[in-house]
Amino acid sequence: MMPNGSYIMNTNNIKMKKLSIVVSLFNEEESLPHFYKTLMSELEIVDYEYEILFINDGSSDSSYEILNQLVRENSHVRAIHFSRNYGHESAMLAGIDLCKGDAVICMDADLQHPPSMIPKMVALMNEGYDIINMVREDRDDGGFFRRSTSQLFYSVTNKMLNSKLEPNASDFFMISERIIHLLRNEYRERTRFIRGFIQMIGFKKITLPFSAPKRVAGSSKYSFFKLLTLSFSAISTLSKVPLKLGLWSGLISGLLSVVVAIYSLIMWFVDKPVGGYTTLVILISGLFCINFLVIGIIGEYIGHLFDEAKGRPHYIVMEDSDNEIMS
Repeated sequence: MMPNGSYIMNTNNIKMKKLSIVVSLFNEEESLPHFYKTLMSELEIVDYEYEILFINDGSSDSSYEILNQLVRENSHVRAIHFSRNYGHESAMLAGIDLCKGDAVICMDADLQHPPSMIPKMVALMNEGYDIINMVREDRDDGGFFRRSTSQLFYSVTNKMLNSKLEPNASDFFMISERIIHLLRNEYRERTRFIRGFIQMIGFKKITLPFSAPKRVAGSSKYSFFKLLTLSFSAISTLSKVPLKLGLWSGLISGLLSVVVAIYSLIMWFVDKPVGGYTTLVILISGLFCINFLVIGIIGEYIGHLFDEAKGRPHYIVMEDSDNEIMS
């Protein structure tokens, strides 16, 4: 790190020796056995030493017992159990922080991130790419609503950013040791959007399309309101443009006020009454709406600053099968 806030790192490619698979999960007892079996069949094809890090994000089902059983059966498996549910972003960050590999693949345990793509991802990493960004071509259980909201999110977000995000990008990706180092040491915000970070961080990257099949069991843990919250967090984390809404709305309101004032003066000179109860109510309601919206946006950013000032841990590890308790 340089004094002016810039960052200089070694740009020489480091040959991958060990691969880490980071699997984030929350209440996936039904899908875990099938996922593990599928993953192991694919890793047999990959000619590298590997480790599998299961990040148990405070599951309340039998995921804890299943993971500990897998640890006992396979020395390549490591289970990290959070003290409570910290969220998917924290689970991915913990995997990146605690892994021991020269490259990391982040994925979910519901098989919507197909393990069959891993050999292709490893091959691309060996060609010198630092980031393999997995993009959904289609999803069997997406539905019109989910596709529409996803397209709307990326459309709105990209209008606010200098670096554009790849539409339909997912939390399924592979990163090299250089990117791991940056995420461990530099991108440490309490409010994160990791799939956005890896797309904006630079370096040599490539997009690899995949089809997301239906979940093998269980249901999605992301409700509409959780997705909405994630969207707000992503936009506020990656862009300061929403803060300018107050300035633009103030300018527009000022122009409307001038137009209304000129109209009222003209009507007064031509001796005609100026009706306006309905107009006045609409204007006041609209202005109050804009006012509270701007206050809410400012509050969101202040909330981020408050979280940073508190400096609490991103996650707390209750139990690590390697007996390395970290936070």
